Amino acid sequence: MTETVQTQLDDAIDFKVAEKFAEERLDNIRTFVQTNPDYYIKQFDKIGGSSRFTPTFNASAGILGPIWFGARGLWMWALPFLIIETLGYVQIARGLIGDLAADARARIESIEGTLELRRQQLASAIESQSDKVDVYKRTVKSLEDSIDGIRLEAQEIADQGIWIALTGLIILIAVKFAQSVIANSALEARFSDWLSDRSIRSGVSLRQVILSTLFMAVIVGTAMYHYSFPGQLETLAEFPTDPDIRLTGIVWVEAFFTFCVTQGEALFDFITYGIRLILDALELVFVSTPWIVIFSFIVLLTWLTAGIRTAIYSGAFLAYMGLLGFWDKAMTTLALLGTAACLSIVIGIPLGMFSARRPRFYAFIQPIMDFMQTMPAFVFMIPVIAFFGTGKPAAVVTTMIFGGTPVVRLTVLGLRGVPESVREAAISFGASKFYLFTRVDLPLAAPSIRAGINQTIMLSLAMVVVASLIGAKGLGEDVLEALQYANVGQGILAGFSILFCAMILDRLVQGARK
Repeated sequence: MTETVQTQLDDAIDFKVAEKFAEERLDNIRTFVQTNPDYYIKQFDKIGGSSRFTPTFNASAGILGPIWFGARGLWMWALPFLIIETLGYVQIARGLIGDLAADARARIESIEGTLELRRQQLASAIESQSDKVDVYKRTVKSLEDSIDGIRLEAQEIADQGIWIALTGLIILIAVKFAQSVIANSALEARFSDWLSDRSIRSGVSLRQVILSTLFMAVIVGTAMYHYSFPGQLETLAEFPTDPDIRLTGIVWVEAFFTFCVTQGEALFDFITYGIRLILDALELVFVSTPWIVIFSFIVLLTWLTAGIRTAIYSGAFLAYMGLLGFWDKAMTTLALLGTAACLSIVIGIPLGMFSARRPRFYAFIQPIMDFMQTMPAFVFMIPVIAFFGTGKPAAVVTTMIFGGTPVVRLTVLGLRGVPESVREAAISFGASKFYLFTRVDLPLAAPSIRAGINQTIMLSLAMVVVASLIGAKGLGEDVLEALQYANVGQGILAGFSILFCAMILDRLVQGARK
């Protein structure tokens, strides 16, 4: 008897909890949608009752289109629908009121100017009884036939207006129907996000309605006018520019670089001297040392880090470069690459360590690194040449700019990826900050840091050919020469040498990581 009573009490409690949850959900939906809550409660229950996509129909969303989605804050849906609706409206406007023959008339006007000139030449030839009369007659006849053909083409295009408008109407109806079907599901997904994050805007804001309406009106109206009456408003066809602004900008940029070069001459000379020291030392090791020593050292190092099979491949690659006469230039390339990569790693890893626990500083340098990676190499070569001149130091700086960011990013990623539970366990056992950093953070972040080193080396090697444009020697010089003289054989063979250098370095770093 007691067990029965307890079961009834548990059922009553569960019923009250479920009833309370249902009432709370209804209140949340009312708060979220604000307008027409009963309709949305019914639709949300229907959508939430199935794990699959449940099609519903929202007439308001279909009629208002992107305005409805924008007013509800669903801009990720509003923008694609706006583009498709604009296409439909443009086709309807072009077909009904558009000047479809505008291009044809422009072509006719252009040909008529030439035709008038040829007629004058024909009249002069007839008057002077020139032997070119037949030539001018054929030219005039050809131009007249072209004009007649274009006029016929323009008439055919104009006759297609109703079909163009019908195509636009079909597109518009299809997108309206799609918006009606998708609207409730999209709003229900936003409601689910709102339940966990109340900072998401709910309801319908008058400001959002006005913004959506104005945005759609401007986009649709401008597109309809531009495509229906092409060339009528030059502002829509070409961006209004002022040459003086560009000239002023050029003067300011040149003045800035002139100031930097004159004021920072000592600094740039010091940087050039430091790069020269490292570069000369590596060239002495790689180029001046007997080839058999370097060959044996690279094969042995590859064997120790990546295994005997990779060592055999490395030996074959080195033999390829030696037998084809690329040995000295390959070693020069490795010296140049080694200088740039070493400096990038020496600067990048400490910078990544410093940035890992300082989010504000990392947020400050992120745009700088984005600029370094996305700006085309030929663009940032211009200030590098202004500051360092041409030659190998400028090539090293250019290579560092392009390839130096991955090691910073991956060092930050590795250190931030260290589990907090491991760090807390080490701290609980009395680990100092230095011990925590050197014995916990760095070992766990080491795979990511090594991956950054690998990426820096690979990106630096990708700059070999570009760096040869500003005086860097090595394999890039052969590739550049092959491009200039269309020497396919030399370019392919030198390219394979660069590829083999990259593969050897990659196996060395990857092998050590494994």
